[in-house]
Amino acid sequence: MLRRPPNSALLAALVLLALLLWLVLGDFQRFQQQAPPAEAPQTESLPRVEYRVSEAASYQPRRVVQGQLEAFREVELRSRHAGRVAELPVAQGTAVDAGTPLLVLSRDALEAQLERAEAQLELARAELAGANDLRQRNLISRPELLRLQSSVSVAAADVAELRQALDETRPTAPFDGVLDRLHVELGEVLQVGEAYARLVDDRRLTASAWVAQRDAQDLRPGLPTEVRLLDGSRLSGELTHVASRADESTRSFYVEAEFDNPERRRLAGASATLAITLPEREVHRFSPALLELDEEGRLRIKHLDDDDRVVSTPVGLVGADATAARVTGLPETIRLITLGGGFVAPGDRVIAVPEPNSNGTSSEEPL
Repeated sequence: MLRRPPNSALLAALVLLALLLWLVLGDFQRFQQQAPPAEAPQTESLPRVEYRVSEAASYQPRRVVQGQLEAFREVELRSRHAGRVAELPVAQGTAVDAGTPLLVLSRDALEAQLERAEAQLELARAELAGANDLRQRNLISRPELLRLQSSVSVAAADVAELRQALDETRPTAPFDGVLDRLHVELGEVLQVGEAYARLVDDRRLTASAWVAQRDAQDLRPGLPTEVRLLDGSRLSGELTHVASRADESTRSFYVEAEFDNPERRRLAGASATLAITLPEREVHRFSPALLELDEEGRLRIKHLDDDDRVVSTPVGLVGADATAARVTGLPETIRLITLGGGFVAPGDRVIAVPEPNSNGTSSEEPL
């Protein structure tokens, strides 16, 4: 005789069967009528950069070059007449005015030769006057009259030459200056063209230097220039000359500036540093590390537009040192990317955060 299963087993079987039917048929109809909800898309993360507000400020750039000082005028004086040194009226190192005799040469027979030449000139003129009277009466030929006129011209030239020779026995200073060197002694015989002294005008100084071609384009005569001497003192002047053509070997341009030297300090021939002040410009100042080079070799800087997108703008370098670069070509006010610029490209949208402790504005020292 078959035994009936316990009531607990039957109940468990019924519950299991109901559960299976619910899993199979319970939500099937609803799944057929309604699509399952889509998964919420994950929000795309934007790169994060730091920035500060940079405003353009006035800046007066300078070109600093090494050069040397020379006297405004300097000449090596040479004798135009041969003769023995009879006097030395000016001592070496003496300041002289233009026209001061610097040397006296012996005249020897020059004065007697001048007297004879003047007599010859007077005789030639008398003969010519008589010939003119005879010519009016047709008592002398024209060639003879021309010969007498030529004699007068020759005699006059001899007189002028001897007078010039006498003047050159007492050569004078061509300009105000200092007799810097005297090369002769009393009794010494000078030859024509031989140097006897050097005259230096050091009331003004000329500074000369060579400027690299990349720095010479903004230079022009008239720019204020300061010369810094080795002892720390300074002289103020202006740029007077900028070469139009670069040196073939160095590709640099020659420049000159002039300075007053009222105290006549002994500076000619010394080395000096020239600081040429350029016209004032509006520039932005920031760390040189923020500058980038594009494929064409141009300098660029990254900043943000109003929509927090990255902008890369080409700039012109006005000046730079180890701590700061000064550039032109940017708007008057920009949001300069100071951190994270290397990980973003132009056009990228970013999360912009002000620099810590800056409130988004520049905290660097003034230009």
